[in-house]
Amino acid sequence: MKIGIILGSIRDGRTGESVGDWVRQQVEGRTDAVFEVLDLKTFDVPLLTSATVPGAANKQYESPEVTAWSRAVDACDGFIFVTPEYNHSVPGAFKNAFDSLGSEWAGKTVAFVSYGAESGVRAVEHWRQIVSNFSMVDVRQQVSCSLFTEFGPNGFTPNDRRAAEFETLLGQLLPLTAKLRG
Repeated sequence: MKIGIILGSIRDGRTGESVGDWVRQQVEGRTDAVFEVLDLKTFDVPLLTSATVPGAANKQYESPEVTAWSRAVDACDGFIFVTPEYNHSVPGAFKNAFDSLGSEWAGKTVAFVSYGAESGVRAVEHWRQIVSNFSMVDVRQQVSCSLFTEFGPNGFTPNDRRAAEFETLLGQLLPLTAKLRG
């Protein structure tokens, strides 16, 4: 079983890289799944301009960047979205990358680790609506981190509750992913 940890910010100097590093550290050494970081920034997914709707593309995309993104997403059984909140919603580049694909997402599981001024909770609420279009199954537990109390000059310093919250998140995500893989 393979879980993709998607870093959903592509900004220079992004805060999400330190959150993604923390998520990666939380899963190090686990044997109940393989975890792979999919850093959206490294895929350089272009704006969706293709006349062919991604859901009808049959995983045959015009862009080599989208094809590489497709293969990486398709190889995963479930996901942890590490998402910032931008302007009370999801980051545009991450939404574009999500929209650039179709069946690669269908029926898979997803969990959320968010961050922002309001701990990213509004982005997660929007993501829950978005992923439902592909019948993705989201777990209830989320880890929501405050820019005001958990970030500083040394990056992300999670509060004492975060590790236990993340363990609960995995406790929901992994069995559900295994069950859906059937």
